[in-house]
Amino acid sequence: MKITRLIASDDAPALAEVLRVNREFLAPWDPIRSEDYFTADGQHAVIEADLRQHEQGSKLPHVILDDSGRVIGRITLSGIVRGPFQSCAMGYWVSASHNGRGVATKAVREIVRVAFEELGLHRVQAETLLHNVRSQRVLERNGFVRFGVAPEYLNIAGRWQDHVMYQVLNPSWAAG
Repeated sequence: MKITRLIASDDAPALAEVLRVNREFLAPWDPIRSEDYFTADGQHAVIEADLRQHEQGSKLPHVILDDSGRVIGRITLSGIVRGPFQSCAMGYWVSASHNGRGVATKAVREIVRVAFEELGLHRVQAETLLHNVRSQRVLERNGFVRFGVAPEYLNIAGRWQDHVMYQVLNPSWAAG
């Protein structure tokens, strides 16, 4: 059973509610967000921007669903680059109430399959904060390999923070 799908404009109210409820839980892992971000209108604007990038081929924005089809998180392939790179970055989050249940692991497995089998990409990269061991385990369970540390990589929770860099390569692209 698929647990992700392409985001839709109609997801804005559900996403706003999940983000509002999980605001404290997600704060240590996210950039500082404006108040508008946690509203249906704010999420509608985010979704519309993501869907425009999707139409251009540079982003694949999905929502993560629970067994009943309710939105419980997001997973996105962004910065999709074609040509000799054939690569993208992946980011995801799952609500606190569904954390630790294997949902993120399944969502990552599903979106990597899409990246390789449907989009034909060669590489998916993901980054985590140094102390985000749970997210690192999700990546490792999905075949991602740590390949370095990027100093002051992203501004998270109001400060530039180091990130562990992970990647997984498409096995159908044999090194040549």
